[in-house]
Amino acid sequence: MQDKDTKKSVFGQSAQALNYNLPENRIARYPLPTRDESKLLVYKDEKITDSHFYNLTDFLPEESMLVFNNTKVIHARLIFQKDTGAKIEIFCLDPSQPSDYQLSFQQKEECTWHCMIGNLKKWKGEILSKEINLNGKTIHLIAEKKEVTRESVLVRFHWDNSDTDFAILIENAGILPIPPYLNRETESSDLIRYQTIYSKIQGSVAAPTAGLHFTDRVFQQLKEKNISCEEITLHVGAGTFRPVKAKTIGEHEMHSERILVKKSFIEKIRDSQSRIIAVGTTSIRTLESLYWLGVKFHKNPDLSPDHNTVEQWCPYNEKTTITRKESMQSILDIMEKHNLPFISASTKIIIVPGYKFRIVEGMITNFHQPQSTLLLLIAAYLGDHWKEIYHHALNNGYRFLSYGDSNLYL
Repeated sequence: MQDKDTKKSVFGQSAQALNYNLPENRIARYPLPTRDESKLLVYKDEKITDSHFYNLTDFLPEESMLVFNNTKVIHARLIFQKDTGAKIEIFCLDPSQPSDYQLSFQQKEECTWHCMIGNLKKWKGEILSKEINLNGKTIHLIAEKKEVTRESVLVRFHWDNSDTDFAILIENAGILPIPPYLNRETESSDLIRYQTIYSKIQGSVAAPTAGLHFTDRVFQQLKEKNISCEEITLHVGAGTFRPVKAKTIGEHEMHSERILVKKSFIEKIRDSQSRIIAVGTTSIRTLESLYWLGVKFHKNPDLSPDHNTVEQWCPYNEKTTITRKESMQSILDIMEKHNLPFISASTKIIIVPGYKFRIVEGMITNFHQPQSTLLLLIAAYLGDHWKEIYHHALNNGYRFLSYGDSNLYL
């Protein structure tokens, strides 16, 4: 796949080919009352089966390994009001100083974030202030615009209560962001339903929505069938909603997202004989990025673990025949050398038709937007069969996008 002709065929694919007509009334504006009562479309051996999510384990091979993304959506939207009455929305994307998510959330005096700004033209540079009432105390959260780039605005936050960390501040002052295509404001029910029941690690601005269908009932069924459940972390960025507007796939610039994986998980992937099934496109991106990170360390065993970025076109430019086991061992060698309990990395990987999956052997996912990078990923796994599946779903009452129904592809 690394020869020039193949790369040209991958990069030169038209983004328009990944398009379909999605009527507005097929977008699920709200979730169903019960998570696991959503429909489940199963695609296996080129056959489609209609079911419900509470029957998921009926279709999973015994002793499979499911991989979940345990990221938690933060209350990333902060609304400030100027003295003139103009409202400025600051949408926190990812931390700058400190750059580690958990360290940034733990700050008790100040921190700096890369942000998107709503009504940026009205923010001339003056300091913005917002009062937060917390446990009977009034805290003033201050925002200062520091630098404007093509991608984001650097914003410094500081506040006048050293007993309160940034995580508590945005939890109480911010608004949970829901997808723009829902065309509504965040409601109280979203605070629960737009999080998976296993979400733990704060950092995402969008939910890993394939996991929204899981319930305690389904997890119990997985346990009874001896299907293992493992967790990784990828903090979902706002770029996940960015459509592919370029004429060709090769012209699309992919956004960067942070991944965090424990050493014990990489050992399990190295040694696993189970069928590895990813829950959601974010888990897929993490797993496949781990393989290419391992390739980098395999070729350069003396690299610092700080050289941990998986670039967008890395899988299509690299020539490699190393196995999954060799790749994971190369990561473990670096971790052991530097005494690391987990590996943190950033990934810009784009998975498009022509990609060879290295770790993922099945996936649970939702229905995705036309001309999205997520649909590109699905087409990479299914080939043109995705059209048949989406046509069937549209003709059989399936609900689409984040709060919609689910798919199992084997």
